[in-house]
Amino acid sequence: MTDPFTAAAAALATNPAQAERQARVLCARAPGDPRPRLILASALRRQGRAGEALPILRDLAKGWPRAARTRYELGACLAQIGQPGEAFAQLDSAVTLDPDLREAWTAMETTAFAQGDATRDRRAKAALARLDQSDPAVGQAAEWIALGQHDRAEARLQTICQARPDDTEAVRLLACCYIVAQALDEAEVLLRHVLTLRPTFALARFDLARALFLRRDGEAALAELVPLLADDPTSPAYRNLQAGCLGLLGDDHGAEALQGGLAAQFPANPDIAINHGHALRTAGMRDGAIAAYRRALALRPATGEAWWSLANLKVAALSADDEAAMRDLLARDLPDADRLHVLYALGRRAEDAGDADTAFAHYQAGAALVRQRQTAPTPDLAAELASHRALFTPAWLAERAEWGANDPAPIFVVGLPRSGSTLVEQILASHHAIEGTMELPFIPALAGWIDRNGGLGALTEATPDTVRGWGERYLAQTAVHRRLGRARFIDKMPNNFRHIGLIRLILPHARIIDARRHPMASGFSCFKQLFAQGQDFTYDLGDLAVWYRHYLAIVRHFRPIAPDAVRTMIYEDLVEDTEGQVRALLAWLNLPFDPACLRFFENDRAVRTVSSEQVRQPIYRSGLDHWRAFERHLQPLAAGLGDALETWRD
Repeated sequence: MTDPFTAAAAALATNPAQAERQARVLCARAPGDPRPRLILASALRRQGRAGEALPILRDLAKGWPRAARTRYELGACLAQIGQPGEAFAQLDSAVTLDPDLREAWTAMETTAFAQGDATRDRRAKAALARLDQSDPAVGQAAEWIALGQHDRAEARLQTICQARPDDTEAVRLLACCYIVAQALDEAEVLLRHVLTLRPTFALARFDLARALFLRRDGEAALAELVPLLADDPTSPAYRNLQAGCLGLLGDDHGAEALQGGLAAQFPANPDIAINHGHALRTAGMRDGAIAAYRRALALRPATGEAWWSLANLKVAALSADDEAAMRDLLARDLPDADRLHVLYALGRRAEDAGDADTAFAHYQAGAALVRQRQTAPTPDLAAELASHRALFTPAWLAERAEWGANDPAPIFVVGLPRSGSTLVEQILASHHAIEGTMELPFIPALAGWIDRNGGLGALTEATPDTVRGWGERYLAQTAVHRRLGRARFIDKMPNNFRHIGLIRLILPHARIIDARRHPMASGFSCFKQLFAQGQDFTYDLGDLAVWYRHYLAIVRHFRPIAPDAVRTMIYEDLVEDTEGQVRALLAWLNLPFDPACLRFFENDRAVRTVSSEQVRQPIYRSGLDHWRAFERHLQPLAAGLGDALETWRD
């Protein structure tokens, strides 16, 4: 016969109302026994009646202060009635008394996420990751990953996976380490192996979706999310990643709707408010974005990303009171991630006020913190240039002139960041025959694959069918971004200047626009910009000079080889004579002039770069020589540029 206490406790998960009835009977039979009272309180909480459960639990906690499960139930009730501070105190006590009490850790994670308490959230996730594993060694590695100690975890997991290559838990965790290291292809291989062994392993499928998203393959990532969302449509992690995927695919209003829903569901989480702000900004809703960033700061004033997001709107969104608040934050013990964001925001505020010395000091301090956090290896630019010059000769390209896909639709805009590429894109995207897309990842992804499979030498060995296949695959990948059905489309990925030869090979009829700006102007504009990811070279003036010279050398190599395919657009000329330059550019593209190109600032298309607000305004000249106010601080840039200061225009 089933013990009545066991039966009542078992009913909690599936039928709390029944558990309540059984517990009340037991309480009447044994009023001094704490067990039925704890079951009764839990049943009441599970029915949304935490207020009724609280007196019972407070009395139990007073009589049995070291009962971990009572502390957990008390914390869960307090969280339910909106008292997170006291809830955390009780949950902390519960896991201190019993570090393996999974329910308490789960309640802590849920409450911490809702409140935006990143420290407790991470601590709870780490404990749950450990408890989820039956193998202590794998559990320790899982805990390290949740705590951000990926190198430590990877070393242990490599050993485990070598011994047990079909251990799906260990292999998935190793893939998580690869994702953090941006070894996304390797992570995908491991995760697909895991899913072959365990097709219903939701964590592995979510990690695969994350890897695909980080590789900017939004369509494939969404496909992996479909079964996950079908099983758990309310998961904030799934919905957040879904919003990111929609953004990659150009569905900015769909992404904003999802982020808006999350912000409404978790109004106390500042990180979700920031994500909503980013989605609103991309969709062109600037006032809404400002409100979202302000909401994040109201929830957690030390949120550096929110301060920088306001400053990065470049519309004087920061006030004197904001400046005072940020200065006060710098005097505190801030995490580096928040500190560097605040430094850049203060730099922008000082620059807007005309205080060049203070602004540069803040930018310089912020850049130093970014450099400390960089882990990516520095590319060998000299070797890259030498290999391009050796391979992409006029004769080599002429021999393969018609191997690629025969489609003139793509228009690439390349160059260094902050050189006017977004302006060129916005102007062209206002033409009735041209569609603006976004910074598409497909050429860098193909170049990365080629690099891992023989490098540029693999291009020499490629057959006409292979080359044509690469071009056709690119066109197929970009099709989802061509929502307007226009004849031509823009792929604006500035660093594609490093892949001009590959573009010319696989898409021989594509046009490539080199957006170029004065090296001191573009260099300083890069240096003062905190990029969301990548562009590691922009945080050191000497590195910026090296990259500018490398960029010039690469473009200059191809200009005489393919004069009909590569055209330089000087930003300063575009500002001084917009109509003349636009007419000439359209003629080169074999397109008629469209007056809408001169009213580009009226185009309400989504813009995803840091210039989003600037290209929604008419062109202005005031920024052309703005760098001169900082000239004495930019001497390392000038020295590194050398003769490029005089010859940058060709």
